[in-house]
Amino acid sequence: MPAIAGTARLAMIGPAPPFTLTSQDNRRVSLTQLQGQVIAVTFIYTSCLDTCPLLTAKLAGLQARLGRDFGRKISFVAITVDPARDTPEVLRRYALAHGVDLNGWAFLTGTLMQIRDVAREYGVYVRTTPRGDVDHTFLTSLVDQRGILRVQYLGARFDPDELLGDIRALLQEGSKQ
Repeated sequence: MPAIAGTARLAMIGPAPPFTLTSQDNRRVSLTQLQGQVIAVTFIYTSCLDTCPLLTAKLAGLQARLGRDFGRKISFVAITVDPARDTPEVLRRYALAHGVDLNGWAFLTGTLMQIRDVAREYGVYVRTTPRGDVDHTFLTSLVDQRGILRVQYLGARFDPDELLGDIRALLQEGSKQ
């Protein structure tokens, strides 16, 4: 159930697991750098043919609905679970092919160990299949302006209106602090 402005506050799960990874532009990006914004963190891989593109498209569809706050007060982070294939260049092509606004998105990669550690810290299961596909938990985590993990949405079929309502609730909550 989304939080409605002025009513229930979203739960505080705990400090969001930190990360410092490499973006689609070959820049280092950390959770600390994004503090002060509401951040949606998700896990994808670019050669996925079903749920990852669906999840990316769903989040890309929220960009316009977030208006001028997107990229200033709200950021999306997509961390690959296939760092062997998802180089910064591949991530950049994927981002552009999905029409995302890179002013508000970071597509991140790193070493296999870095990615597995971050995924585990966020509660994402990752396993490479013999065919080379990557089985992983589809989990989108919402982090508030202070770096606190507030909500996690399981699956690629969550309601974007719920995520939008929760983002707006966190923005309003942050403006009161």
